[in-house]
Amino acid sequence: MLSVVSRPSSRQRLCSGLRRRDALHIGSLGLAGLSLPQLLKAEQSRPASPGHKSIIMIYLCGGPPHQDMYDIKTDAPREMRGEFEAIDTAVAGIRIGELLPGIARNMDKVAIIRSLTDARNAHDSGQCMTGHRDPKQAAGGWPHFGSVVSHYQGPVHPGTPPFVSLCYDTKHRPYIEPGPGFLGSRHAAFAPKGPGRGDLILQGITAERLLERRRLLAAFDRFRRSADASGTMTGMDTFTDQAMGILTSPELFNALDISQESPATLRRYGTGDENRPRGDAAPACPQNFLAARRLIEAGARVVTVNYGFWDWHGNCFGLGRQEMPAFDQGLSALIEDLHERGLDQDVTVVVWGEFGRTPRINDKAGRDHWPSVCAALLAGGGMKTGQVIGATDRIGAEAADRPVSFQEVFATIYHNLGIRLDSDRLFDFRGVPRRVIDDSVQPIAELVG
Repeated sequence: MLSVVSRPSSRQRLCSGLRRRDALHIGSLGLAGLSLPQLLKAEQSRPASPGHKSIIMIYLCGGPPHQDMYDIKTDAPREMRGEFEAIDTAVAGIRIGELLPGIARNMDKVAIIRSLTDARNAHDSGQCMTGHRDPKQAAGGWPHFGSVVSHYQGPVHPGTPPFVSLCYDTKHRPYIEPGPGFLGSRHAAFAPKGPGRGDLILQGITAERLLERRRLLAAFDRFRRSADASGTMTGMDTFTDQAMGILTSPELFNALDISQESPATLRRYGTGDENRPRGDAAPACPQNFLAARRLIEAGARVVTVNYGFWDWHGNCFGLGRQEMPAFDQGLSALIEDLHERGLDQDVTVVVWGEFGRTPRINDKAGRDHWPSVCAALLAGGGMKTGQVIGATDRIGAEAADRPVSFQEVFATIYHNLGIRLDSDRLFDFRGVPRRVIDDSVQPIAELVG
């Protein structure tokens, strides 16, 4: 396996105590001098395989206020009404919040679910990333959906991992994505926004020496395999293969370098300071929406992004005016970009948080936690867009029509990706057979039927 010298953290540790990302720290091979672009001069670039199905999931940490974004309640009592007006959209009869003019302009390209009803009352990314209210219910943990995609479909080509996370580590640890669960460490995300950022620099080695070093590492590993009952070595093989693929092909490196885009495109998406997290959550960096698009074009099947801090117990409307315009700009740029580049049939976009907010505005001009109902925005994936699915009551407190579950959204995601979840039996760490989606759950018919 690849040796590491960096300090492990608590996130996604392997049985050996190493983090999964540390296993890809090529810099820790102890070599010096040659950058990845220099190494890649010796190899011709490969285009990404066209037409692969993929997903970009944007997780809004903290629970965004559905009543102030996608479900404005103009007839609600004053203590629930909120300060924002509803505006018309590109689809007649559909109105959304005034701070989302870009989404309104692109309403024909998106679908809004207003009636998600089974949210867990916890600041935790688990349900948004696995589809399960209790991600730890299965022995070893329910796997992240990106890990499920990695398991069923694998990489498009060796130079780009199938699952790339652009999520930042957060002060509130439950906001951090769950791991691969019982699918095992080989299907964990490649996370260049974390310590793995240095993985893309090779420190002083020719292509020939790189091959020799891999052979040497393989020789050192052989004696461990007879004693390895945990499967860790198998995971290390996967990490080594990924590292070698990254180092001998330019797709991932180039995809992460958004400076290759035109100044007009960079302005179109907008930027944020990734060194300034919002609250105890993530920075608000719409440029990661652009990086996600580039990664999909480079061959990634799943890209996840965490964005900002939406736990607005106070000053909800002031924070909305501060935060929503940049979010709207970046998200609408992504949706338009996917259509302009002919990717709208192949790339599914999902945007949501872990729950909604209270109908009643509190004495701090904020909204508190409300798991009874929340909203999601979906785009692309060849879905039937230009519609709203479900409805809430007069004050946005309960689903009044067409309740939708988180698992239905995931069933739709897997459908769009062409994954048949019944094609392979999965077992948790206790040997119990598991289905990542309940057999009774079907894709959302309004979107894919």
